[in-house]
Amino acid sequence: MNAWDAIVVGAGPAGIGGASLLAESGARVLLVDEASGPGGQSWRGIETVPESRARVLGPDYLMGKVEAARLRASAAHLAFETQAWRVEADGTVWLKDKGGIHQERAHHLLIATGAMERPVPLPGWTLPGVTTIGGLQILLKREGLLPQGPLVLIGTGPLFYLYAAQCLDAGKRDLTLVDTAETGALIRALPYLPRALCGHGPSYLVKGLKLLWKLRRAGIKFHECPQDLRIETAADTLEIRFRSRGAQHCLPASHVGLHEGVIPESHMTRSLGCRMRWSEAGAAFHPLRDMYLQSSIAGVYVAGDAGGIGGATVALLEGRLAAMSILEKLGRPVDEYLRSTTRRQRRAHLAPRPLLDRLYHPHRALFSPPDGVIACRCEEVTCGEIRASLKAGSAGPNQVKAFLRSGMGPCQGRICGMTLTSLSAATCGLPMEEAGYLTIRSPLRPVSLGEIADLVQP
Repeated sequence: MNAWDAIVVGAGPAGIGGASLLAESGARVLLVDEASGPGGQSWRGIETVPESRARVLGPDYLMGKVEAARLRASAAHLAFETQAWRVEADGTVWLKDKGGIHQERAHHLLIATGAMERPVPLPGWTLPGVTTIGGLQILLKREGLLPQGPLVLIGTGPLFYLYAAQCLDAGKRDLTLVDTAETGALIRALPYLPRALCGHGPSYLVKGLKLLWKLRRAGIKFHECPQDLRIETAADTLEIRFRSRGAQHCLPASHVGLHEGVIPESHMTRSLGCRMRWSEAGAAFHPLRDMYLQSSIAGVYVAGDAGGIGGATVALLEGRLAAMSILEKLGRPVDEYLRSTTRRQRRAHLAPRPLLDRLYHPHRALFSPPDGVIACRCEEVTCGEIRASLKAGSAGPNQVKAFLRSGMGPCQGRICGMTLTSLSAATCGLPMEEAGYLTIRSPLRPVSLGEIADLVQP
């Protein structure tokens, strides 16, 4: 089996940036993604989006058209509708597509799996009609669909406000926002304002202020700093109950969207054995990377939100930087002026990130849900059961998994993993880093025994 120079996993902004530059520089590169085309979550459906929908999604979304066209024009081999279900440190990647499962091998790997929404375990989050805002935005990008009837958005962060503004632009007015940012978040974020005013920071801040002004001007209802937040059912509707500013509130809704920011999608890097660190600012685990975006494993690079949340433009730039590092290892020439310029652009776009991390830091209650709240949706394990297991002597998330099956369902711990860690830390009095995380093993996506058996040659 001939080895590729590089295999790129993920065709979002980071994967597009990396694969395009590698292929344009003469490297043999394979780009793998589960979707039917390039774009990832940020630019989902960018090649086929109707003009009317594109206007709603905005200019940041439309910038993906140029990059997707550049990828198509390159010599990169594109494998869409293909799952990477096992990745090995020697560069072997096991794939599943319509033809079955097979393996490819590369001298270098570029992991560009992006981000996932932070799970929001609160009372009622598993009820019908309750979903994530990211999921609702996918429906808007892919199908042009908006929820029918009164919609309540609960959470905080840039995507929270962006989706609300997109709903407004699409003509939806029966919308209410419940902002969960903690009291005093703005004061705690102020020390990071000077840095946020450097580089491209001002453009991001102005963009955010314009979103808020648009929503306020349209008369969208806001509720801030909710306490004892819960979602219940009453007849054929949902009810969102909470206290705010000393008053009790009950909001009826047909649909509820939840969002508390995004975190790196780390299952692939963890399965490889990449070293991770806990980021207090981002309230998430990040893979350790050097200045060349190489992980703790030689030959494995991590770019974009998979390595730390920065947004689509930063992801695109990091994909190119990782590609330059790989090209250098391959002995191919690298334009040092282009590399230094790209690094400078990356720093400029990351300037407001420390401010945003503090401004939209998830509220403390999210890390310690009530006992009755389901933590593991696949196996229906409650936070109370997890706490009881930890108090009985379970040594962290992996032993809880063995005792209660939390993390063994179809999502393989993607939804409950962070909750297991935070409950372990709180119950055992440990820092998040010491509390640890679920051990991630292959297959990263479901494969059947029959498909594996077909690999064995008689």
